[in-house]
Amino acid sequence: MEVRISPFFGCITIVATFCAFLSGKTAQAERFELGAPSSEADAVVGCLYPMTGRSATYGRDSIAGIKIALNDLKAEAEAGLSVPKLRVIADDPRSKASYAVRLAQDFIANDHVRFFCGIVSSGVAHAVSDLARREKIIMVGTDHASSRLSIEAAHKYYFRVTNDSWTSMAAGARYLRDLQEKTGWTKLAFIGPDYDYGHVSWTDLQLALSELGVEYETVAALWPKLYEPDYSIYIGALQNAKPDIVVTALWGGDFIAFIKQAATTRFFETIRLANFDTGANYDVMMALGDQPYPGLILSARHHNNWPETGRNKRFVAQFHEMTGRYPTYAAEGAYTGIMAIARAMEKAGADNDNNNEALIRAFEGLQLALPEDPPGFASYIDPDTHQIVQAQAVGTVVHNENFPPSKLMVGNWAIYDAEDLKPSKEIVLRRRKAALGGSEALPPPTP
Repeated sequence: MEVRISPFFGCITIVATFCAFLSGKTAQAERFELGAPSSEADAVVGCLYPMTGRSATYGRDSIAGIKIALNDLKAEAEAGLSVPKLRVIADDPRSKASYAVRLAQDFIANDHVRFFCGIVSSGVAHAVSDLARREKIIMVGTDHASSRLSIEAAHKYYFRVTNDSWTSMAAGARYLRDLQEKTGWTKLAFIGPDYDYGHVSWTDLQLALSELGVEYETVAALWPKLYEPDYSIYIGALQNAKPDIVVTALWGGDFIAFIKQAATTRFFETIRLANFDTGANYDVMMALGDQPYPGLILSARHHNNWPETGRNKRFVAQFHEMTGRYPTYAAEGAYTGIMAIARAMEKAGADNDNNNEALIRAFEGLQLALPEDPPGFASYIDPDTHQIVQAQAVGTVVHNENFPPSKLMVGNWAIYDAEDLKPSKEIVLRRRKAALGGSEALPPPTP
């Protein structure tokens, strides 16, 4: 069965081919086609987001964020502004690097994409980033967070427009420093998924704490597999280690499962649990019910209730009107990716036609006024790392029924300035040396 609807700004083409019965092959995942028709598009963007499995919420929200961006661009065009017409194609990489690379190759061969975007898994992102470097396709990361992608594995075709693990852990390190001054905590444990994102998050946190001169004892570092169903062994090990604070890089359904399983023990009676990158996501807030567990310290790459600016309120309202629910951070990340591509094309002007060098120069230093920006600040892409520079808010869980069905949100904010959350040039240089040597590698940071 194949269903097609002629695409235009904000409309979707869904291709669902069911061939298992006829040919014995596995049915293809849904493919979304959004934006301008092929005949009118100034550029085609190939996006990879999970549409199935435990991470499907992030793919679903990303598609909605892309639609909001396309609608905003359409409104600008209708107002007489000259904006690029984008065609966006999204498919499901199924959290598998080899399959994602195959889809990305198909994007190049069949859809003639000029940009890649998206990707939730950092492991998958590394594989697609390598392809982008080889094929000279600009890749705009909108969800995965391993800082290795913009430091050790950096290349000139890769840009990321959401907080990476360094940004989140730098904010977390500052929160822990301030908390240590108030409480005197000394013992720290870490638990994260056993793949690139988890291990890099722990490295980033240790480096950030060291830069701040925070003294502590590491009593445990645990590595469950991604999508682990049973955390009881890890919860017991953490309790036996007796840390004052556990920092985790578990995310999505894994983090929710960990919290719920820990709540059946006496874990929260003696241990604070901090998640500085994904913990305040809306799906977590809903899962917590109506009673916040004591000692939770959370943040995320976008919050529905911070900052309380007109731009953020408008984005959240647009998402809610479109979907009937409130967004996870993935929605704002995907929105940012499409807007960044459009703004870079505008900035490059006539030079952007089939000219990646002009587009790369346009991305470097590009400013973007985004829903997550506090008053008086606009996010920008750092020319040295190609990583977006953003502020971050960390807080604790409070009652807040303004975003139903959740009855909890994060509040009691500690706000950390964007410039303070950039990795130092010394750290970038030290970590990047091993990645230099290829003709497309980024140079050391400018002094």
